[in-house]
Amino acid sequence: MDPGLAPVLMLIAVTATLFLLGVFGVQRFKPWPVAVRGGVAALFVTTGLAHFIGMREELIAMVPPALPAPGLLVTVTGVLELVGAAGVLWSRTAPWASAGLTLLLLGMFPANVYKALHGPVTSTMDELVPRSLMQVVFLAATVSLVVYYARTPDRPFAQRRP
Repeated sequence: MDPGLAPVLMLIAVTATLFLLGVFGVQRFKPWPVAVRGGVAALFVTTGLAHFIGMREELIAMVPPALPAPGLLVTVTGVLELVGAAGVLWSRTAPWASAGLTLLLLGMFPANVYKALHGPVTSTMDELVPRSLMQVVFLAATVSLVVYYARTPDRPFAQRRP
């Protein structure tokens, strides 16, 4: 298995597991956004930790040369991913965390393009099309939460549940 698939598989596996628990009667996981929030949290814990353990040098190399302090940028984005993962699990902060993670994904996309175009390409997931499609899956998850919370008219954005 391509190690580049780990984040997307984590998102899908955790979301599907929590969703199925809800389907089979676990009340806490019944609303679909709870399952997606769990999957998004697992995704960003996985990728956030990679900023510090195992892939740090590769991630620093992905930062386009036009940006200053690549090591600092990787540290900041890693912290933001971990904070976002925690925030998406708490119902009061989930709308804001999912919106922040959406913006973070968009902001980091140029590094993914740079990696795909300037290499080294060490796996299929490093190529532009698969890498871009994976980002679309991540964005679909975070945007689905933003839309869910934005469309619930009876409560303020910051106080919605599930």
